[in-house]
Amino acid sequence: MVKRLPTKAILAVFGLAVAAIPAASLFAQDRASPYTVVETGQGFERLQDAVNAIGSNSGTIAIAAGRHEQCAVQTQGSISYFASEPGSAIFDGVTCEGKAALVLRGQSADVSGLIFQNMRVPDFNGSGIRLETGDLTVAQSWFRDSQQGILTGSDGSSRMVVDRSTFTRLGTCDGPGGCAHSIYTGDLGHVRITNSRFEQGRGGHYVKSRAERVDIASSSFDDAAGRATNYMIDLPGGASGQITNNWFVQGADKENYSAFIAVAAEGSQRSSSALQVVGNDARLAPGVSRNTVFVADWSGDMGGIGDNALGRGLSRYEVR
Repeated sequence: MVKRLPTKAILAVFGLAVAAIPAASLFAQDRASPYTVVETGQGFERLQDAVNAIGSNSGTIAIAAGRHEQCAVQTQGSISYFASEPGSAIFDGVTCEGKAALVLRGQSADVSGLIFQNMRVPDFNGSGIRLETGDLTVAQSWFRDSQQGILTGSDGSSRMVVDRSTFTRLGTCDGPGGCAHSIYTGDLGHVRITNSRFEQGRGGHYVKSRAERVDIASSSFDDAAGRATNYMIDLPGGASGQITNNWFVQGADKENYSAFIAVAAEGSQRSSSALQVVGNDARLAPGVSRNTVFVADWSGDMGGIGDNALGRGLSRYEVR
């Protein structure tokens, strides 16, 4: 016959067992890892380790709320980076390879619900995201107080989509290599920007893109509090696509106020005859009085633009 221990004795033994576990281990069990690979449930203390765990496969990294002094380089695979609580995970001031918080040269990446801030590097190209190869989708994210928001390389097979995101106090022309911008893309195949906000620029352009096709729709460009900014949208080599149903306000403090949208200002690398600009609302900020042009076209391919609501001082279209 097996004797049962009294309840007090059981509790005493249990207490001794718990006491034997190091306190650090107990706390580690209670505290969730900041980076969790969703498919496996495995947690990591370093973002780079989570990226490496996915490797050449497809995977999702859930990022915990809080301030993250981390960065990562993705060299393969397809990875989704998302905040467990949208808007609560902040990548603050740390870059990899002297480039960005996320340096992407895998097959594809999705970024959702993250904040990137205070990205600065010696060559003045510090960015929240640097896309070098592959496709990129960004949603519900905020880029602020950095030299650039998103910077890409030139990969004609790549597609970049930005939706429901905000770009605040970005851009600079302080560097010796030229200006940085809120978004600056190289020769990508397609860039699509929708339902997003650009505001309070600190130099350069709000969007500069060398992509073959550019679609920018239902977004706002509020330059009222901008400082030493240039164009709202610059398509320096020309492009096809559309700029539709956006809202533009040009502020007083401009390095270049001669146009809101510039097409082929650096030469016609491709035809802009299929570029449509229609349904936009553009005006000067209250208290600003000057004459400027809504669309300046160096290519001459466009032959004019569609119907847009333009405020005082704005001419519709000009070939330069």
